[in-house]
Amino acid sequence: MMNRRQFFKGVSAAVVISACGKIANAITPLELNKKTVFRFAIGSDWHYGEPNTSYEQYFEDLKKAFQQFNRKNPCKFFVLNGDVIHNKPEFLLPASQRFKEIHPAVYATRGNHDMVTPEAWQQAWGHSLNHDVVINDKVILLGDTADIEGKYHQPDIQWFSEKLEQYKDAKDIFIFIHITPVKWTKNGVDGQEFQQLIKKYPNIKAIFNGHDHDQDSVKQLDDCKIPFLFDGHVGGSWGVDYRGFRVVELKEDGTLFSYIMNPYQKQGEKEFK
Repeated sequence: MMNRRQFFKGVSAAVVISACGKIANAITPLELNKKTVFRFAIGSDWHYGEPNTSYEQYFEDLKKAFQQFNRKNPCKFFVLNGDVIHNKPEFLLPASQRFKEIHPAVYATRGNHDMVTPEAWQQAWGHSLNHDVVINDKVILLGDTADIEGKYHQPDIQWFSEKLEQYKDAKDIFIFIHITPVKWTKNGVDGQEFQQLIKKYPNIKAIFNGHDHDQDSVKQLDDCKIPFLFDGHVGGSWGVDYRGFRVVELKEDGTLFSYIMNPYQKQGEKEFK
């Protein structure tokens, strides 16, 4: 039988984040065993076509690791959260065709290196740049945060305002955007309107960001309990020293449990009350 010291050594990275964003207690065995009712995965920044990178091999490595994980822990979908390609529009269609091999339900957001038209995006992914998906009582909002020239901007406030109001009675909302809408990082933007908007909707469960390849942690606004989760990168020439993906699990009691797969080992486990 595992003793107390062995158990806590095994889950030393697992912490509970309270509503105010402060670290509380280590996760207990009971909390780790809570039933998962909804699970999905996120990766970002493939940069298909980037010169002097093994972008084809990066995908094969990700596909192998994710599908091994998915066989034991089925995910509802996989989101590729921006920078699918590296600048050249002709890369988008072959990249999207390859990425759809990873899971039957795949969604994507446009990043600053995805320098393509809305029409090309629609053709490649089968959905618009700003797109909403409803799965039972869960709402997925995928927002555009760049333009065809690669300039950063905050999410489309009008679109998000309409959608958040439309789904204000939904149980849970998950938002995916490539550019970080808070100036936490050198490459983020100060999206004050977006920051104020999300505070009005307590059913927003989490916001997911790509773009910052060197970020794989969780951040929160001082006066907002919504977690912003980063996932490093699945490709590209820089960032954290591994290529992996983030997994999110919604538990039966409404708590959110998330961790990074690196890409076969679990790390950075956190639970959000």
